Amino acid sequence: MTPRHLIAGNWKMNGLTASLDEARAVAASLAETSAAAEVALCPSATLIFAMAQALAGTRVLVGGQDCRAEASGAFTGDIAAEQIKDAGATLVILGHSERRAGHGETSQDVAAKVEAALRTGLRPIVCVGETLEEREAGKAIAVVTGQVADSLPQALDGASFAVAYEPVWAIGSGLTPTIAQIEEVHIAIRGVLTNKFGDHGKTAPILYGGSVKPANAKEILAAAEVGGALVGGASLKAADFLPIIRSAG
Repeated sequence: MTPRHLIAGNWKMNGLTASLDEARAVAASLAETSAAAEVALCPSATLIFAMAQALAGTRVLVGGQDCRAEASGAFTGDIAAEQIKDAGATLVILGHSERRAGHGETSQDVAAKVEAALRTGLRPIVCVGETLEEREAGKAIAVVTGQVADSLPQALDGASFAVAYEPVWAIGSGLTPTIAQIEEVHIAIRGVLTNKFGDHGKTAPILYGGSVKPANAKEILAAAEVGGALVGGASLKAADFLPIIRSAG
Protein backbone atom coordinates (compact mmCIF):
# COMPACT_ATOMS: atom_id res chain seq x y z
CA MET A 1 0.00 0.00 0.00
CA THR A 2 1.43 3.40 -0.98
CA PRO A 3 1.82 5.71 2.06
CA ARG A 4 -0.37 8.79 2.08
CA HIS A 5 1.14 12.14 1.24
CA LEU A 6 1.74 14.48 4.18
CA ILE A 7 0.81 18.10 3.48
CA ALA A 8 2.05 20.31 6.31
CA GLY A 9 1.50 24.05 6.57
CA ASN A 10 4.20 26.16 8.24
CA TRP A 11 2.65 29.42 9.39
CA LYS A 12 6.05 30.77 10.52
CA MET A 13 5.66 34.04 12.52
CA ASN A 14 2.18 34.76 11.21
CA GLY A 15 -1.29 34.45 12.63
CA LEU A 16 -3.36 35.70 15.54
CA THR A 17 -6.37 34.17 17.26
CA ALA A 18 -8.63 35.33 14.44
CA SER A 19 -6.50 33.28 12.02
CA LEU A 20 -7.91 30.10 13.55
CA ASP A 21 -10.93 30.63 11.32
CA GLU A 22 -8.70 29.64 8.38
CA ALA A 23 -7.69 26.45 10.15
CA ARG A 24 -11.33 25.67 10.91
CA ALA A 25 -12.21 26.25 7.26
CA VAL A 26 -9.56 23.75 6.18
CA ALA A 27 -10.87 21.15 8.62
CA ALA A 28 -14.49 21.73 7.63
CA SER A 29 -13.74 21.33 3.95
CA LEU A 30 -11.75 18.14 4.51
CA ALA A 31 -14.65 16.69 6.47
CA GLU A 32 -16.77 16.96 3.35
CA THR A 33 -14.27 15.56 0.85
CA SER A 34 -12.32 12.39 0.25
CA ALA A 35 -8.90 14.06 0.02
CA ALA A 36 -6.39 11.30 0.62
CA ALA A 37 -3.54 13.28 2.16
CA GLU A 38 -2.59 13.51 5.81
CA VAL A 39 -2.78 17.20 6.77
CA ALA A 40 -1.05 19.26 9.45
CA LEU A 41 -0.81 22.92 10.40
CA CYS A 42 2.14 24.29 12.36
CA PRO A 43 1.38 27.70 13.88
CA SER A 44 3.46 29.89 16.17
CA ALA A 45 3.79 28.58 19.72
CA THR A 46 1.23 31.12 20.93
CA LEU A 47 -1.47 29.44 18.86
CA ILE A 48 -0.68 25.75 19.34
CA PHE A 49 -3.07 25.19 22.25
CA ALA A 50 -5.91 27.20 20.74
CA MET A 51 -5.50 25.52 17.35
CA ALA A 52 -5.40 22.06 18.92
CA GLN A 53 -8.64 22.87 20.72
CA ALA A 54 -10.24 24.30 17.58
CA LEU A 55 -9.28 21.27 15.47
CA ALA A 56 -9.94 18.56 18.03
CA GLY A 57 -11.74 15.63 16.40
CA THR A 58 -10.93 16.77 12.86
CA ARG A 59 -8.50 15.34 10.30
CA VAL A 60 -6.04 18.21 10.72
CA LEU A 61 -3.03 17.59 12.95
CA VAL A 62 -1.25 20.39 14.81
CA GLY A 63 2.50 20.85 15.02
CA GLY A 64 5.15 23.16 16.41
CA GLN A 65 7.85 24.99 14.47
CA ASP A 66 10.86 24.27 16.69
CA CYS A 67 11.84 22.96 20.10
CA ARG A 68 14.84 23.00 22.37
CA ALA A 69 16.78 19.82 23.03
CA GLU A 70 16.52 20.17 26.80
CA ALA A 71 13.31 19.23 28.60
CA SER A 72 13.40 22.29 30.88
CA GLY A 73 15.72 24.91 32.26
CA ALA A 74 16.86 28.53 32.23
CA PHE A 75 16.34 29.12 28.50
CA THR A 76 14.33 32.32 28.28
CA GLY A 77 12.13 32.49 25.20
CA ASP A 78 12.70 28.88 24.15
CA ILE A 79 10.14 26.07 24.19
CA ALA A 80 10.66 22.42 25.07
CA ALA A 81 9.27 19.49 23.15
CA GLU A 82 7.36 18.54 26.28
CA GLN A 83 5.66 21.94 26.28
CA ILE A 84 4.71 21.66 22.62
CA LYS A 85 3.23 18.23 23.24
CA ASP A 86 1.42 19.48 26.34
CA ALA A 87 -0.15 22.27 24.27
CA GLY A 88 -1.68 19.69 21.93
CA ALA A 89 0.82 19.26 19.11
CA THR A 90 1.66 15.89 17.59
CA LEU A 91 4.40 17.00 15.16
CA VAL A 92 7.28 19.47 15.15
CA ILE A 93 9.32 21.08 12.35
CA LEU A 94 13.06 20.96 13.06
CA GLY A 95 16.12 22.30 11.25
CA HIS A 96 14.29 24.74 8.98
CA SER A 97 16.75 26.82 6.95
CA GLU A 98 15.52 29.94 8.72
CA ARG A 99 16.67 28.33 11.98
CA ARG A 100 19.92 27.03 10.54
CA ALA A 101 20.84 30.37 8.97
CA GLY A 102 19.25 32.85 11.36
CA HIS A 103 20.03 31.04 14.61
CA GLY A 104 23.23 29.23 13.66
CA GLU A 105 21.80 25.75 14.15
CA THR A 106 24.07 22.93 13.02
CA SER A 107 22.95 19.50 11.91
CA GLN A 108 24.19 18.21 15.26
CA ASP A 109 21.90 20.71 17.01
CA VAL A 110 19.02 19.50 14.88
CA ALA A 111 19.78 15.87 15.71
CA ALA A 112 19.61 16.70 19.43
CA LYS A 113 16.21 18.32 18.89
CA VAL A 114 15.03 15.24 17.00
CA GLU A 115 15.99 13.17 20.04
CA ALA A 116 13.90 15.52 22.17
CA ALA A 117 10.93 15.13 19.87
CA LEU A 118 11.20 11.35 20.03
CA ARG A 119 11.54 11.48 23.82
CA THR A 120 8.24 13.34 23.96
CA GLY A 121 6.32 11.41 21.34
CA LEU A 122 6.29 14.15 18.70
CA ARG A 123 6.76 13.26 15.05
CA PRO A 124 9.68 15.28 13.66
CA ILE A 125 9.72 16.87 10.22
CA VAL A 126 13.42 17.44 9.60
CA CYS A 127 14.29 20.13 7.05
CA VAL A 128 17.30 20.14 4.74
CA GLY A 129 18.29 22.23 1.75
CA GLU A 130 21.04 24.02 -0.14
CA THR A 131 21.66 27.71 -0.79
CA LEU A 132 21.81 29.18 -4.29
CA GLU A 133 25.59 29.47 -4.02
CA GLU A 134 25.89 25.80 -3.10
CA ARG A 135 23.68 24.76 -6.02
CA GLU A 136 25.56 26.91 -8.51
CA ALA A 137 28.81 25.40 -7.24
CA GLY A 138 27.50 21.90 -7.96
CA LYS A 139 27.35 21.01 -4.25
CA ALA A 140 23.58 20.64 -3.82
CA ILE A 141 23.51 16.84 -3.51
CA ALA A 142 26.54 16.70 -1.23
CA VAL A 143 25.18 19.43 1.05
CA VAL A 144 21.69 17.98 1.32
CA THR A 145 22.72 14.35 1.82
CA GLY A 146 25.25 15.48 4.42
CA GLN A 147 22.52 17.32 6.30
CA VAL A 148 20.27 14.26 6.16
CA ALA A 149 23.01 11.98 7.46
CA ASP A 150 23.97 14.32 10.31
CA SER A 151 20.53 15.64 11.31
CA LEU A 152 18.74 12.30 11.65
CA PRO A 153 19.90 10.24 14.65
CA GLN A 154 19.82 6.45 14.55
CA ALA A 155 17.06 6.58 17.17
CA LEU A 156 14.63 7.39 14.32
CA ASP A 157 14.84 3.80 13.11
CA GLY A 158 11.32 2.44 13.58
CA ALA A 159 9.88 5.84 14.54
CA SER A 160 7.49 7.98 12.53
CA PHE A 161 9.26 10.93 10.89
CA ALA A 162 9.51 12.92 7.67
CA VAL A 163 12.25 14.77 5.86
CA ALA A 164 11.46 18.04 4.09
CA TYR A 165 13.69 19.17 1.23
CA GLU A 166 13.53 22.94 0.89
CA PRO A 167 16.05 24.55 -1.43
CA VAL A 168 16.88 27.72 0.50
CA TRP A 169 16.82 29.84 -2.63
CA ALA A 170 13.23 28.81 -3.42
CA ILE A 171 11.66 29.57 -0.03
CA GLY A 172 9.34 32.55 -0.38
CA SER A 173 11.08 33.66 -3.58
CA GLY A 174 8.52 32.44 -6.08
CA LEU A 175 11.29 30.38 -7.69
CA THR A 176 10.89 26.63 -7.94
CA PRO A 177 13.42 24.02 -9.07
CA THR A 178 12.60 21.97 -12.13
CA ILE A 179 10.88 18.65 -11.55
CA ALA A 180 14.11 16.94 -12.62
CA GLN A 181 16.06 18.87 -9.97
CA ILE A 182 13.50 18.03 -7.30
CA GLU A 183 13.56 14.34 -8.22
CA GLU A 184 17.35 14.23 -8.25
CA VAL A 185 17.57 15.51 -4.68
CA HIS A 186 14.67 13.42 -3.39
CA ILE A 187 16.15 10.26 -4.87
CA ALA A 188 19.48 11.08 -3.24
CA ILE A 189 17.76 11.64 0.11
CA ARG A 190 15.96 8.31 -0.23
CA GLY A 191 19.31 6.64 -0.75
CA VAL A 192 20.66 8.05 2.52
CA LEU A 193 17.52 7.07 4.42
CA THR A 194 17.62 3.53 3.06
CA ASN A 195 21.30 3.14 3.84
CA LYS A 196 20.78 4.44 7.36
CA PHE A 197 17.45 2.86 8.32
CA GLY A 198 17.00 -0.06 5.95
CA ASP A 199 13.40 -0.91 5.05
CA HIS A 200 12.11 1.82 7.36
CA GLY A 201 14.05 4.38 5.34
CA LYS A 202 12.24 3.27 2.19
CA THR A 203 8.86 4.51 3.39
CA ALA A 204 9.50 7.66 5.45
CA PRO A 205 7.91 10.53 3.49
CA ILE A 206 10.18 13.10 1.84
CA LEU A 207 8.29 16.37 1.52
CA TYR A 208 9.12 19.15 -0.90
CA GLY A 209 8.97 22.76 0.26
CA GLY A 210 9.80 26.05 -1.38
CA SER A 211 7.16 28.21 -3.08
CA VAL A 212 4.58 25.41 -3.27
CA LYS A 213 1.38 26.90 -4.68
CA PRO A 214 -1.94 25.62 -6.03
CA ALA A 215 -0.61 26.15 -9.56
CA ASN A 216 2.42 23.87 -9.20
CA ALA A 217 1.41 21.45 -6.43
CA LYS A 218 0.01 18.66 -8.59
CA GLU A 219 3.12 18.38 -10.75
CA ILE A 220 5.46 18.49 -7.76
CA LEU A 221 3.49 15.93 -5.77
CA ALA A 222 3.55 13.53 -8.73
CA ALA A 223 7.37 13.62 -8.91
CA ALA A 224 9.49 10.62 -7.99
CA GLU A 225 10.05 10.19 -4.22
CA VAL A 226 7.97 13.26 -3.34
CA GLY A 227 5.82 12.17 -0.42
CA GLY A 228 4.14 15.44 0.37
CA ALA A 229 4.75 19.15 0.79
CA LEU A 230 5.82 21.62 3.45
CA VAL A 231 3.87 24.72 2.54
CA GLY A 232 4.66 28.23 3.75
CA GLY A 233 2.65 31.29 2.75
CA ALA A 234 0.02 29.33 0.84
CA SER A 235 -0.99 27.53 4.05
CA LEU A 236 -2.17 30.74 5.73
CA LYS A 237 -5.42 30.87 3.76
CA ALA A 238 -7.77 27.95 3.35
CA ALA A 239 -8.53 29.04 -0.22
CA ASP A 240 -4.86 28.51 -1.14
CA PHE A 241 -4.07 25.53 1.08
CA LEU A 242 -7.03 23.32 0.19
CA PRO A 243 -6.19 23.07 -3.56
CA ILE A 244 -2.68 21.92 -2.60
CA ILE A 245 -4.11 19.26 -0.29
CA ARG A 246 -6.46 18.05 -3.01
CA SER A 247 -3.57 17.87 -5.48
CA ALA A 248 -2.19 15.02 -3.41
CA GLY A 249 -5.27 12.91 -4.03
